[in-house]
Amino acid sequence: MLEKATEREQLAEQILDVIVSEGKIDRTKVTPEATLESLEVESMDVVMILMAIEQKFGVYIPIDGGIAEATDVTNFVENVAERILASRG
Repeated sequence: MLEKATEREQLAEQILDVIVSEGKIDRTKVTPEATLESLEVESMDVVMILMAIEQKFGVYIPIDGGIAEATDVTNFVENVAERILASRG
């Protein structure tokens, strides 16, 4: 079980790295409670971030459900991580 938690934490960090680089966001502003709006992440930025994540992890991530409804960084990262882990089986 600890392995799964560690894997999820590492995955979350990698997703955050993509958000920071693709969204051109100052890493210090990316806190768990930060909203995508407060980080000035526009819908087109979300598309670019998801495309970069898809390329990095070799998965397709549709913008629907939890990802479309995510308002803060934590929810966004958790939903993306869940999709990546589900694709790994």
